Amino acid sequence: MLLLGTCLLYCARVTVPICAVALSSYFDWDKKQFGVVLSSFFWGYCLTQIIGGHISDQIGGEKVLLLSASAWGFLTVLTPLLTHITSAHLVFMTSSRFLMGLLQGVYFPSLASLLSQRVRESERAFTYSTVGTGSQFGTLLIGGAGSLLLDWYGWESVFYFSGLLTLLWVYCTCKYLLSEKELTIPMNYLTRGLSIPKQTKVPWKQLFRKAPIWAVIIAQLSTASTFFTLLSWLPTFFKETFPESKGWVFNVVPWLVAIPTSLFSGFLSDHLISQGYRTITIRKFMQVIGSGVSSIFALCLGQTSSFCKAIVFASASVGLQTFNHSGISVNVQDLAPSCAGLLFGVANTGGALLGVICVYLAGYLIETTGSWISVFNLVAAVNSIGLCTFLLFGEAQRVDTDSVPSGAQLCFGKGWRLQLPLQEPPGPA
Repeated sequence: MLLLGTCLLYCARVTVPICAVALSSYFDWDKKQFGVVLSSFFWGYCLTQIIGGHISDQIGGEKVLLLSASAWGFLTVLTPLLTHITSAHLVFMTSSRFLMGLLQGVYFPSLASLLSQRVRESERAFTYSTVGTGSQFGTLLIGGAGSLLLDWYGWESVFYFSGLLTLLWVYCTCKYLLSEKELTIPMNYLTRGLSIPKQTKVPWKQLFRKAPIWAVIIAQLSTASTFFTLLSWLPTFFKETFPESKGWVFNVVPWLVAIPTSLFSGFLSDHLISQGYRTITIRKFMQVIGSGVSSIFALCLGQTSSFCKAIVFASASVGLQTFNHSGISVNVQDLAPSCAGLLFGVANTGGALLGVICVYLAGYLIETTGSWISVFNLVAAVNSIGLCTFLLFGEAQRVDTDSVPSGAQLCFGKGWRLQLPLQEPPGPA
């Protein structure tokens, strides 16, 4: 069900990129204006990452996920209806995408919090990779069905399709999988609001003095922003570069390839760790493929004039990016499982902020230079910065427990101390 939830998250997120050409023609937008619409999602997306992770750490990620999905499902259904009412189409669509970003911003921090509390380290990569394939399933679903609906019934039908499926998923999850107790938010949490009690405060100073924390944040920032850039502009690239091509081909094939590569990366990562390889070695190996090798294929994509080669390069670039799921995405849980949701929110906030810049900058570069090569050069450059930082400073040992004593020390005069364990040793009572 989490995989389906991630799938529908991306169905709603990719509706606008899928309908890019139709919306631009319908509302008479140029690429700079449409770049504003696309980038506005990430302004909202970056604002709720941290608070979403914190709330999930406190009350449970499943509650936050369902509340979020309900809201973005309704918004997606209502967008075409409200668009026909207003005359300020650019302002309305920009505001709608901003609100969509706010609502979806809590999803992945909540997911990180949920998995860090429920999944053991030796199974995290495969679990996260499996759930993460929902992003490819969603893009695949909306790419295939959305392209057909766009041709048959217009761009409005794509929004109705995505929104109604999301609301159906929320209903089924609440009705058949979760009990009333699991859906109830504790009253004591509502009464104290969003304040962080003393015993659960995050050791910010301790965490941000650690180089591995900064390494994973910078790497997450880089990979998230470049993924958002490709996700936002690839449909337009294929439509303009190969106008005779069918939308369902370039909107489906790359994401179809990404599904088995994501599952394989998770299986391979956990298998190698179980064979005795160091966790950080495997995380870095996965990241080299996810950021480095995928960028090479992105550069090739900008140089080709063959549609078949372009599909191969796009598929390889998008598919290999899923190795990030077994790299930095689970490295956050390695470093600080006690506050993984909050820390992932911090990292993804940076990614969303840079995503705003990169998505808009891509539109500006296309409009100014008239060439798509500069966009793929931008993707490769940003990925290289994140990869080099992670390779130099990345680690997989916990850094959120250094300030927690393993035992209590009682002093009995100068030079005398008694070390007491905080827990009783195992044995018969």
